[in-house]
Amino acid sequence: MSELETDVELEAAVFRRLLQHLDSRKDVQNIELMNLAGFCRNCLSKWYVAAAAESGRDIDLSQAREMVYGMPYVEWKAKYQTEATAEQKAAFDAGGHG
Repeated sequence: MSELETDVELEAAVFRRLLQHLDSRKDVQNIELMNLAGFCRNCLSKWYVAAAAESGRDIDLSQAREMVYGMPYVEWKAKYQTEATAEQKAAFDAGGHG
């Protein structure tokens, strides 16, 4: 196996672990991730779509979100998403994300 193949396998394993970790922390809201880290589950979904397009694959945002969230996005939102607080919204806006 080439070094490039090994690197890709390692990167894929890290990505799967990141998704597992996010899945285990459904209590952490996307706005919290955005405010602290500058990215969230939705960003990962959009990056997945972009990477797929760059490699010539047709994956839409709903498919990517289901892969990242482990379920349809609307289901995840209904089960786990809470209303953002005024403080979270202000931090989001101050961070230039809005």
